[in-house]
Amino acid sequence: MGPLREGVGTHPMAASDEVVLELAKSEEAALLSHLLELYLHDLSEVFPIDVGPDGRFGYDRLPLYFEEPGRRFPFVIRANGHPAGFALVTRGSPVTQDPTDLDMAEFFVVRRYRRSGVGRTAAFALWDRMPGHWIVRVSEGNRYGLPFWRKIIAEYTEGAFSARTLPGSPHPWLVLGFQSPRGEPRPGATGG
Repeated sequence: MGPLREGVGTHPMAASDEVVLELAKSEEAALLSHLLELYLHDLSEVFPIDVGPDGRFGYDRLPLYFEEPGRRFPFVIRANGHPAGFALVTRGSPVTQDPTDLDMAEFFVVRRYRRSGVGRTAAFALWDRMPGHWIVRVSEGNRYGLPFWRKIIAEYTEGAFSARTLPGSPHPWLVLGFQSPRGEPRPGATGG
C-alpha cells in the first residue's frame, strides 16, 4: 500500500508527512507488543487494568494475530517512517451474529501523532483496504476515543452508519456499524 497524505486537526500534517498502513509481519510482533504496552497504559485510565508481576500489562491475544491470518489482521501505522500506532482487526465481532463482520478490536496512535490526522488517515486506509461491514466499539468512559470515532466514522460514511449503546462494565459501550468502502451503505444503516 502506498503512502497516504491527508490531515486534519489542530496539528495538521504537512504535505511532506507520510502515513503508511502495513499488515504486520511476524517479525514485527515485538514492535506491536511494545506499542500495546503504551495503549494499555492509556486504557488503564478507563478500565481497571493492572500490570503483571513483571511490570508489563501484556496482551495475551497478540500471538493469535499471527496464527489465524484469515480471521485476525495486525496492522502497523507508520508516520514519516516511524512507528506511530497499530490497528488489530478481527473477522467476526463479539457484538454481532455475522461471522463476516470486521471488528476494530484495538486501535492506537502514539501521543506524538495524535490530533495530526494520522489516526484518521490510517483508519480511512484500513476501511478502504478491507471492504465489508465494520463494527467499532468504544467505551463511553473513553473521553478521547468517543469524539474521535464519532467524527471520523461520520465523515467516512457521510452519515451512513448505525449507533447503539450496549451495557458494559465499568461503562456502557457505543457500538458503531457501517459499510466500507465509502458510498456503499449497508441496508438499514442510519447516521448516529
